[in-house]
Amino acid sequence: MRLAFMGTPDFAVPALRALHQAGHDIVTVYSQPPRPAGRGKKLRPSPVQVAAEELGIPVRTPLSLRRNAEEHAYFRDLKLDAAVVAAYGLILPMEMLDAPARGCLNIHASLLPRWRGAAPIQAAILAGDSESGVTIMQMDAGLDTGGMLLRDHVALTAHTTATTLHDDLAAMGGRLIVDVLGRPPFPGTPQPETGITYVQRLNREDGRIDWTRPATDIDRQVRALTPWPGTFTVLDGEVIKIGAASLENSNLPSSITQMVRIAEHGRVNMRVVPGMVVDNQLLVACGNGTALRITRLQRPGRGMMEAADFLRGQAIAPGTRFGTETPNV
Repeated sequence: MRLAFMGTPDFAVPALRALHQAGHDIVTVYSQPPRPAGRGKKLRPSPVQVAAEELGIPVRTPLSLRRNAEEHAYFRDLKLDAAVVAAYGLILPMEMLDAPARGCLNIHASLLPRWRGAAPIQAAILAGDSESGVTIMQMDAGLDTGGMLLRDHVALTAHTTATTLHDDLAAMGGRLIVDVLGRPPFPGTPQPETGITYVQRLNREDGRIDWTRPATDIDRQVRALTPWPGTFTVLDGEVIKIGAASLENSNLPSSITQMVRIAEHGRVNMRVVPGMVVDNQLLVACGNGTALRITRLQRPGRGMMEAADFLRGQAIAPGTRFGTETPNV
């Protein structure tokens, strides 16, 4: 089929490669423009642009598609059978949605209608969903509201991270879009009117840990928001990034106001509060008498480290409390 592909991040690359390997004629790729990156702030092309150039496919990087009559005309004149969209990041106007013979097909990383919007992978983990998946959708004017053409799912476990789920769904998206395009055109199934949820774009503040929440919530936050936007807490006015954590099998006393012995300090009647470190291996008190052990963390200007290596360079004694200050990040 004669296709255009529209995508920007790593998530979209497996689909682009799968379509190319399947023998489709990808006449052009759209991606967001190169952005400043790294310490030198040099312009860096998107992962999709890099992959497209490796495959010898022309790339277009318009800043916007709205009120862009020249781009609309170019797209229309491509005489496409279909356009495939995967995490492109720009809104397609109706002039472009209607141009290909089979319209524009979106690879969405959720089981629609759950988690419409910008961060469905992270949202599924944050919410404690039991499964996630990919929906191939016929695009319309709404936000992820079009008819469903094909879906597949994957189970989420207590160890699923945004990275592992991202990679699983990216590969799944490539497989499903090739499957859909290999079939005769067929109408999409309307999305159910129940079970609709939305997720907004993430920002750095979403990664701030609130230690008064239960450990299960914070564990999901760490797994969902690593590597982006990352989770963090504060120690002595310094932002400490949390790269990984693990739930403890046993809870702290049912009330965090109960007194416990912290032998390392020789104190018997220390009041345990959320955010307090309660042993020598970074077990931290959380809400509802629960606890979470930090296993990877990072100081500003340093690399991410295993907790044991971090503690050899900077001891964090029992009784220390995280998150008592709130600097901007």
